[in-house]
Amino acid sequence: MTVRVRFAPSPTGMFHVGGARSALQNWIFAKQHNGVFVLRVEDTDASRNRPEWTEGILAAMDWIGIERGAYEGPYYQSSYAAEHTAAATRLYGEGRAYYCDCTREAVALRATGKTPGYDGFCRDRGLPPGEKTALRFRTPDQGETVINDLVRGEPTFKNELLEDFVIARSDGSAVFLLANVVDDITMGITHVIRGEEHLPNTPKQQLLWDALGVKPPVWGHVPVIVNEKRQKLSKRRDKVALEAYRDEGYLAATMRNYLMLLGWAPSGDREIVPWSEIEAEYRIDEISHAPAFFDVKKLRAFNGDYIRALTASEFASVCAPWLNGTDTIPAPPWAPASFDISVFMAVAPLAQTRIAVLSEIVEYVDFFFLDEPTIDEASWAKAMKDGAADILDATAAAFSELPEWSAEPLKEALEAVGVARGLKLGKTQAPVRVAITGRSVGLPLFESLEVLGRDRTLARIAAARGRL
Repeated sequence: MTVRVRFAPSPTGMFHVGGARSALQNWIFAKQHNGVFVLRVEDTDASRNRPEWTEGILAAMDWIGIERGAYEGPYYQSSYAAEHTAAATRLYGEGRAYYCDCTREAVALRATGKTPGYDGFCRDRGLPPGEKTALRFRTPDQGETVINDLVRGEPTFKNELLEDFVIARSDGSAVFLLANVVDDITMGITHVIRGEEHLPNTPKQQLLWDALGVKPPVWGHVPVIVNEKRQKLSKRRDKVALEAYRDEGYLAATMRNYLMLLGWAPSGDREIVPWSEIEAEYRIDEISHAPAFFDVKKLRAFNGDYIRALTASEFASVCAPWLNGTDTIPAPPWAPASFDISVFMAVAPLAQTRIAVLSEIVEYVDFFFLDEPTIDEASWAKAMKDGAADILDATAAAFSELPEWSAEPLKEALEAVGVARGLKLGKTQAPVRVAITGRSVGLPLFESLEVLGRDRTLARIAAARGRL
């Protein structure tokens, strides 16, 4: 038997990090078993689906390493409407389903006793199809449905506690439960790996597989992802869009590594692990049952570690979108003609050790490529207090006389300015840094001045002095 897994997102918004984790888990499982990864876009919710959301999913999957052409699909659920209708008709014809005209309000009024939800009121009424009738599956009255789950063992559900659930609407269109099963059968899916929020639906879906005469798949329900308050990640409340992390400057390698650690751990006391080793070591039956905490601070630290491990050329390459701008990343504040790659490469090692996400590169290097630095007013107010004018005047005089324009002589000259005024270097350099860079925090000052050059440095000190 060839292992066939699927990832079936719905294009109703940005690509959720939980969906990205499920995609990676299915991707690795397929590769480990020499199987097939199938992408199916569940696009039947016409009121919420948009073509750009579908393209966003495909692009985000490309980014994390599940590239177009390396998997089967994408298939579109809307293309299988005829198969869904045929399955519903078959189940009705075989007596496994019946039509019901109960409203939601009527169902709620009768929802008493040990079984919440629908009480089977229309089971034996023999209603025909109609504009106000939905098709319900007739669940068994006795017995149990046992799930073969790679993560959770054998969850067991008593059939008497499962309501007769709707499988097709009054217009004949299939609901998620039936459409999902029919699609999986049509595509020959052997293993369904997905989030545990789908577990309550699984006995219903397995009953549909059985009723359609096909052996159910092997299931694998992985733990939900939660925020710092242990609440399930929500699009409305939490930062969950994979594209947002990508456009902020998280590396694809970071995201792949981190997502796979949500519920699973590699061998040894390790967290940052090469992808090739994750692919080899990952085992779905080793996944924890506990909810997985999506720790944004930890992810940020991970990303910083990954950035620092890059070579100089790799670092320049991954920074390029923020240095030039793209369709989704704003253009930097400097004019394209003013950007000098040789200047950037000179200071890139200084920035590489300091940034945690690539978007931060702009505020670290912008002052090299702007005619005037962008002044942070809070930094200005803090640095340019009484005595700042005197420090700037003395610094300009000292820098003008330096025979060698390099970091160490620059530092010594500014230290001398501070000593003459009874100030430590940190206090002395504060107004100089803001005058040169516009901010109180940034790259090492003297190495930056060396690259910026004597003329531009003195001009900025003079401009700051004039502003004072």
